[in-house]
Order: sequence, then structure tokens, then C-alpha cells
Amino acid sequence: MVAQERVICRSADLVEGSRGVRFKVMVYGKEEPAFAIRFHGRVHAYFNRCSHVPVELDCRPGEFFDDSKLYLICSMHGALYAPESGRCLGGRCQGRGLIPVAVEERDDFVLLIPNE
Repeated sequence: MVAQERVICRSADLVEGSRGVRFKVMVYGKEEPAFAIRFHGRVHAYFNRCSHVPVELDCRPGEFFDDSKLYLICSMHGALYAPESGRCLGGRCQGRGLIPVAVEERDDFVLLIPNE
């Protein structure tokens, strides 16, 4: 899917349990929305798509965490996801989770990593 490595953001742009950074990923010739967040000191990234209905999770751009800052939440349906795995924890996702996007943190930047 991802053809080449590129910078998503600076590492400092992702604060623990705070706003995420939105970006686009080219998938089979089409741009798809994605996002990156920091949780428990690590950066995680997913396609910005609820597993229940294909809508973006954040109705306010970059707001992916619930009020507790422990879960990612779909602002449309209230489905909860584990930030470290994208696994569905509750709601209408029927066991389906978020689809991960390969990222790596290196030299104070968050990079999108190509698929092999």
C-alpha cells in the first residue's frame, strides 16, 4: 500500500493522550485519511475510519481520545478503541478494530513506513 517513507509530523507534535495528527495515505491510487497519536510514550497510527460505518472518528479535527484520555472514540457512534492496538473495546464495531498504519519515530520525527 504505502510506496515510500515520508515525514508525517515532528515527534513533539504528538503529546501523550492529546490531539492527534491527521495525514493522508495513498492506497491503490486513492488518498485515504489516517491519524497518529501518542499513548504510553509510543506513537500509533490508524486509518481514520470507524469500523462500524466508514466515517472519520474525529468530528473535531485531531480529537481522537475520549474524555478520560484512555480510549480512542468514534465521535459519531461512541465506539471505543484501544489506542495501543486499535482493538474494539465497545460499541457497534462488532469485534472489528481500527486498521493500523505503519509508522516509526526517528530523529525527532514520525515517519510513514512503506509496506513490503
